Amino acid sequence: MDASAQTPYLPLAGRRILLGVCGGIAAYKSVMLLRLLTQAGAQVQVLMTEAAHAFVGPATFAALSGRPVLTDFTQGRTGQWNNHVELGLWANALVIAPATAATLAKAATGQSDSLLLATYLSARCPVLWCPAMDLDMYAHPAVQANLNTLAGFGNLVLAAADGPLASGLTGQGRLPEPEEIFEAIRGLVCTKPAWQGKRILLTAGPTREPLDPVRYIGNFSSGKMGYALAHEAAARGAEVTLVSGPTDHTVQSHRITRIDVTSAHQMADACLQAASESQVWIFCAAVADYRPEQVSETKTKKTGNGWNISLVENVDIAATLGKQKQPGQLSIGFALESGLGQAEAAAKLERKNLDLICLNSLDQPGGSPLGADDNQYLLLGKGGKQTPLARNAKAALAAQILDEVEKLF
Repeated sequence: MDASAQTPYLPLAGRRILLGVCGGIAAYKSVMLLRLLTQAGAQVQVLMTEAAHAFVGPATFAALSGRPVLTDFTQGRTGQWNNHVELGLWANALVIAPATAATLAKAATGQSDSLLLATYLSARCPVLWCPAMDLDMYAHPAVQANLNTLAGFGNLVLAAADGPLASGLTGQGRLPEPEEIFEAIRGLVCTKPAWQGKRILLTAGPTREPLDPVRYIGNFSSGKMGYALAHEAAARGAEVTLVSGPTDHTVQSHRITRIDVTSAHQMADACLQAASESQVWIFCAAVADYRPEQVSETKTKKTGNGWNISLVENVDIAATLGKQKQPGQLSIGFALESGLGQAEAAAKLERKNLDLICLNSLDQPGGSPLGADDNQYLLLGKGGKQTPLARNAKAALAAQILDEVEKLF
């Protein structure tokens, strides 16, 4: 496998984003969102309402975007016209975060008394509204009616998050975290026709096989690769059922349904229930091959005589589902091997009725890739096809792996 230098992964390279910022305390999160967008390679033009200036200065947004912030229809002393029509045609997506009750009401009724609103009415691109306000304002029938109206226009409305609010109250009304908004933007501008309508079953993370109430047999899998695949598939337009072992990761896309499990048995049950409705199965989880034959109901005490544990094999999820695979379904596996790993991975490809297997070697430079932020793979397909993926960030590898899966559709 090629271990050449990594290349930067810019999932939004070449995308043009209009970021509208309204006057609310949550405007500080828009700074972090802007940073995520620019780091992902997007070109971002910030449009601020006059009220937003009281919360975050335009100089901050200008410095991070590399572009002057636009608020008025004309520019200061020069009087140069800020053409809202050109702005609306330039963008691949318009995102309003935070969106206040006032701006939502005006947009829903077609008012255009600000550059942001006029640009919204002129935009031909997808639009994402991210409301943020106090809980009683957000729950008010008038605000909900406006959100429904905007959704009826074909705009995407991201539900407000639940939690502590600036008023001191707790409830729904918070601006979603920047990472969640970022994933929603990816879903607007990175959707690929081949993936739209596809349902993906994906496993991620480790499993834990209990010995007693406080101990278990596990492994060092972090779940990073599986979650990267889930978010990449969702960004392309797929609906993802993510069956996840215990991890610290969170789901940031509304297109991902997460099912939390602990043991291999629980993961197998969840996969068997979801498999028939999915066109693509991706088995990325590090599933324990064995489990204790007996599980103690109480904590096992030290006796000075050692502890002999009898193990039994767990069900092989990929192999079990491979026997049930129907025409039109694809099955993708992962193999972590050492020594003669390529031969073993090729054997698994046939034995488990896989269409593609991603070989992950323990013998690569730097040691075990479990828990690392990067990796490298050798993809093995039918007919002896081999595709090496050079060392790169796991998010980049997720995109490359799904590119190869797409070729199998």
